[in-house]
Amino acid sequence: MGKQDWPADIDPQSGFRLPLLKREELDEAGQRRYDHAASGRNIAGLQGPTGIMLYSPKTSDAQSSVSRYLRNASGISPRLREIALLITSRCMDQQFEWTAHEPEAVTAGVPRDTIDAIKFDGPTGALDATDAIVIDLGRAVWRDHKVAPDLFARAHGAFGPHMLVDLVLLMGTHASTAALLTTFNMQLHDGTQALLPVG
Repeated sequence: MGKQDWPADIDPQSGFRLPLLKREELDEAGQRRYDHAASGRNIAGLQGPTGIMLYSPKTSDAQSSVSRYLRNASGISPRLREIALLITSRCMDQQFEWTAHEPEAVTAGVPRDTIDAIKFDGPTGALDATDAIVIDLGRAVWRDHKVAPDLFARAHGAFGPHMLVDLVLLMGTHASTAALLTTFNMQLHDGTQALLPVG
């Protein structure tokens, strides 16, 4: 899909329903976020959640600190991190997030059968046990809206209390990003192929 296929209410520069703020319109914190995104040091650059979050730079700064800790310093491995992010994106049917993170999951060593089980809502019984726990937990939280005692016990046994809290917080921060991307109808980068099978 290219820009010519974007809905009428999408700004052609930002790729979402608001114009991309100019650097000079931002305070010092906003300019730092702008420069970081424009430098290519995040997945999507300014056409993505960072561009939307420029409208709330103080929140962006605070959320960025939490996300950075959860993704890089909490002890959650890159493989489990990407599984947690993928199952959240899938449960939210968030195309932009999924398409950004599926290649990241491959790079992090997530097996193709795990990715496909998430992508196509497949069973988890034949997957690596730890991968399956993360997927089952994500589905329970985001789709069932309850976590059964046996699933909680499996997750607690696999991760312990501290990492389990961080894992759920990681999924929660990703869900808040999904809410932004959905509300502002973030479009895929021009020429990018959609990877998630949703309408």
